Amino acid sequence: MLTPAQRERIVSILDAADDLTIATLREDGYPQATTVSFVNDGLAIYFGTWALSQKAQNIARDARVSVTVDLPYKTWDQIKGLSLGGRARLVTDPSELAKIGELMFEKFPQLKQFDASMGAEMALYRIDAEVISILDYAQGFGHTELATV
Repeated sequence: MLTPAQRERIVSILDAADDLTIATLREDGYPQATTVSFVNDGLAIYFGTWALSQKAQNIARDARVSVTVDLPYKTWDQIKGLSLGGRARLVTDPSELAKIGELMFEKFPQLKQFDASMGAEMALYRIDAEVISILDYAQGFGHTELATV
């Protein structure tokens, strides 16, 4: 199980990152990895994508995803990041959508330059982690901790 200290380290990594790589499963079984910008509310991870994208189609068929989040580093002993497995779901609840919007505009103010009509073409997703591997090479080369949520 996830300890309070692990939760704190995970959230600090999520808070410090802007992008993640998400792997979804294509219909032919191959994983598809793409980079997306994201926001988080604690451990809840949110991202948007074009509603008709391959990624959206993959998630509609199979909600299982894998995600990596890496913080910038100059030397290997500074590597910190996350690798997690979980499930993605389309967000439809109006109050949760409003919260995501606030988080996104706060973190990415450049979104305000886009036409509001683009929102109709977008889909917002929430990723709920089930298992998380915390990478922290400051604790030793290759150091990871596995935790279930």
